[in-house]
Amino acid sequence: MNLLARRPPSWLLILADTVLAVLLAPASTAGAPELTTNAVTIVLCWLLAVPVAVRRIWPEPAYYGALLIGLAVLAVQANRLMPTAVAALAIYPVATGRPVRRSAIALVSGLLVDGGALLLSMLGSAGYANGWPDPVSVVGAAWLVLAASWSLGTAARTRREFAAREARRQAEQAAADERLRIARELHDVVAHSMSLITVKAGVAAKVLDKHPEEGRKALRAIEEIGRGSLGEMRRLLGVLRAPGSAPENTPPPGLADLPSLAHRAAEAGVRVDLSVDGTVPDSMAPAVYRIVQEAITNVVKHAAPAHCRASVSVAEGRLRIAVVDDGPGQRVLPGRPGGHGLAGMRERALLYGGTFEAGPLPGRGFGVHASWEIL
Repeated sequence: MNLLARRPPSWLLILADTVLAVLLAPASTAGAPELTTNAVTIVLCWLLAVPVAVRRIWPEPAYYGALLIGLAVLAVQANRLMPTAVAALAIYPVATGRPVRRSAIALVSGLLVDGGALLLSMLGSAGYANGWPDPVSVVGAAWLVLAASWSLGTAARTRREFAAREARRQAEQAAADERLRIARELHDVVAHSMSLITVKAGVAAKVLDKHPEEGRKALRAIEEIGRGSLGEMRRLLGVLRAPGSAPENTPPPGLADLPSLAHRAAEAGVRVDLSVDGTVPDSMAPAVYRIVQEAITNVVKHAAPAHCRASVSVAEGRLRIAVVDDGPGQRVLPGRPGGHGLAGMRERALLYGGTFEAGPLPGRGFGVHASWEIL
């Protein structure tokens, strides 16, 4: 991303510059009696206002044009204010829209040209006598005005760059958070469905010959689990589609889906005692479901057959989730590295500023506990 890219100037700003130029044009020839007002000087003074009108459209040509026209004005009359004022107005968009090196070159050029022209104009003026007006003071004041305008423009440019970098950082962070969210969701869907499908497929393979009805029941359960998982995956992958395509309308899972989750776990050999007390905000329901789902999936993968207690409660402004089983406390299969399930549950809890704990229980079993405040 090019942080220096200039956006087209607003037509309101261009209109304001045009009005300012129209006001400056007559003001440049209406002044002290000693200023000459012949046709040449009037034309030059009016031309001097043109760069102000176009300074936002063509910043650098307008600025250098102002310096050259200012030289011509100072050569024919002692109007020392207008060339400096116009150059200061013209250098501002150069400082805001051009790289620092180019705008600094423009500043140095303006200081040399405007300062030198002012000095020569004063020394060659018939009204200059006994060192008054002081050339150093006049040139110093002109340089101060130019430098101040350049500094303001540079500061505005720096603020714009910082804002652009911050916006890009926030966009990148949002994209990273979204990728992490989709990865968590996909992991939960795939891990849960594949664990149940693997268990049910094993059951079907063992009983299909001797107990065909039980085998068909297991196959129907596999079909049901697969369809549900495909629906969830379509919903998740919908956000990755090209802009303009409509995402799937499948709603995210919530607390109403927990009984079905417990039923599928029971078919895989894990009896789940489920309890839900209190009202969980709709915005938090998908996270609660995913934590319970992943915790029960771990029981199916590592402890089946087992008994499991899963509770979701809201009391005193705090939501608590607990999933405790009576299986073995070991949660990493021999010879296999640990998965992402516990990390995903922890991330979901921390997303709401909560706490998360998981580990073997004394004696036997494994417990998962998460809680956070409900605002």
